[in-house]
Amino acid sequence: MDSDSTGTLALVGGGEWREGCRKFDAALLEVAETDEVLVLPTAAAFENPTRAVETARQYFEDLGARVSGLMVLGRREAEDDTNAAIVRGSRFVYIGGGSPMHLRSVLKGSRLWEALLESWRDGAVLAASSAGAMVLCDPMVDPRGGAYTVGLGLLANMPIFPHHDTAPAHLRERSMELRPDGAVLVGVDEQTALLRDPDGAWRVAGEGSVTLYGPGAEDVTAFGSDSAVDGLPPP
Repeated sequence: MDSDSTGTLALVGGGEWREGCRKFDAALLEVAETDEVLVLPTAAAFENPTRAVETARQYFEDLGARVSGLMVLGRREAEDDTNAAIVRGSRFVYIGGGSPMHLRSVLKGSRLWEALLESWRDGAVLAASSAGAMVLCDPMVDPRGGAYTVGLGLLANMPIFPHHDTAPAHLRERSMELRPDGAVLVGVDEQTALLRDPDGAWRVAGEGSVTLYGPGAEDVTAFGSDSAVDGLPPP
């Protein structure tokens, strides 16, 4: 990942589009220099993707922004050139939560994924919550049991564990126990964002904390809101 030519990245621990996220989402709109947010409800394909987009629309309207939902729910839509062009032209893309395994299967190696990378490397804001944040990493936490599997690889050796403050303790403990050598497990609380600025610096925003497990077996470090974060693997 080239820290010299990217936009801002926001990894949200879940609970997106709620009150605790307002401050950092408003700041992301300013950074993106846009009042339009493109929402990908792909991970919610088997839940209610339309409702997810509507929730985002109502939330961002309060922040003075407009939301467009791009209904990429399967592989065919992810390979569609028109959809890829829409993503490539967006200055603020938000990937919502749902099923990380479905999201990965839809995006991995697709035209849409390549377009998303191009947009972000051209300076666009990329926000991803819960499942969205999980799949950006390689390895990624496997939600089926807390072990690890292959992700999309935007971030290496820093698997995201969302809902860190509300997840069952046994899942968190299993992910800690099975953490690959050299990787730092990143626990992100709900309504909290781990932000990566274009210069490559990491920081925390929102209601909760970000907790790093590793790289050593006994290494555990928590960072509260507005803190700078160090100890993450280099890109």
